[in-house]
Amino acid sequence: MRSRPTRAVLSALGIAIGIAAMVAVLGISNAGQADLLHRIGRLGTNLLTVSPGRNLFGENAKLPLNSVEMVGRIGPVDSVTATAALPEVTVRRTDRIDPLAGGGIGVSAARTDLLPTVGGSVHRGVYLNAATSRYPSVVLGSLAAARLGVDEPGRQVYLGDRWFTVIGVLRPVELAPELDRSALVGWEAARSLLGFDGHPTTVYERSAEEAVEDVRGVLAATVDPENPHNVRVSRPSDALEAQLAAKSAFTSLFLGLGAVALLVGGVGVANTMVISVLERRPEIGLRRSLGAGRGHIRLQFLAESVALSGLGGTVGVLLGALITVGWSTWQGWPPVLPPEVLLGGLAAAAFIGTAAGLYPASQAARLAPTRALSAV
Repeated sequence: MRSRPTRAVLSALGIAIGIAAMVAVLGISNAGQADLLHRIGRLGTNLLTVSPGRNLFGENAKLPLNSVEMVGRIGPVDSVTATAALPEVTVRRTDRIDPLAGGGIGVSAARTDLLPTVGGSVHRGVYLNAATSRYPSVVLGSLAAARLGVDEPGRQVYLGDRWFTVIGVLRPVELAPELDRSALVGWEAARSLLGFDGHPTTVYERSAEEAVEDVRGVLAATVDPENPHNVRVSRPSDALEAQLAAKSAFTSLFLGLGAVALLVGGVGVANTMVISVLERRPEIGLRRSLGAGRGHIRLQFLAESVALSGLGGTVGVLLGALITVGWSTWQGWPPVLPPEVLLGGLAAAAFIGTAAGLYPASQAARLAPTRALSAV
């Protein structure tokens, strides 16, 4: 390795790249999963949503007018609120913009107790209250505000056929991302100014963690006792848990790619050792003639192969750890580097080195002293 440093470095580089890829993939995956689990724990898994499905004729169903009050009668329910989408109402920055150019922003009627139930908060301004919910005032979700170019309260936007005053801008709502793309007006204002019929389209409910499944089982029948099959019940945290499963699937894919890179590195080490055996036949013959046995020669070349892979593995583990810490810090995740990942990287490098050195070491051990010395 000292006599051929360039060749040794290039051979170890393949191992280093493979190990770095595997360590970084596992480290970044663990950091992302830790962050996601923290978010799920912080947001809670006890939020359920109720929305209308389709009836037996394939038509869009409607939730009853008293859906919120009915859900509130369920014993374990802690809080319940609702929104109602107003698909016929558009929101524009000015009245001179084409009504069809809505930018993907929806208008919804919202109750004043929406934010505590969905875990939302106001970024700027205030949310709807008993007074403002009766007048032409609107609260914008984070994406809606960005697309309308409204970054602070006091501005006006055009809803339907009249101006509404922006009184607040929300922070992103992770468990109800549909609110990020919405302009929220008061329940009473929607009735009197926008032709709202009073039927909610989404009911949000929170209950104790241990009672979630029980509540889930009776929600549909409670909301619409006559047609429970027209009601859909879902849990928003399931989407976050699906992200966790998707991350695990992608981790397996990237680990496979890292394993391929590691295999290529192992082939490079094996090639280097084969060439080394051919170049050092005089040395092998001299050692054999001085009394070295086949086991000594085999052990020598095997040790060199493991040392070469170990060098690459050490560099790869350090590089993978740096990538993990750097990426996690940039994403705002907690850096997670399980010791078993680092030790596993070194063990994988040692295994590859052993596997790559077995054939060259056996070839070197089988060389007869007279034949090896004849190459001098």
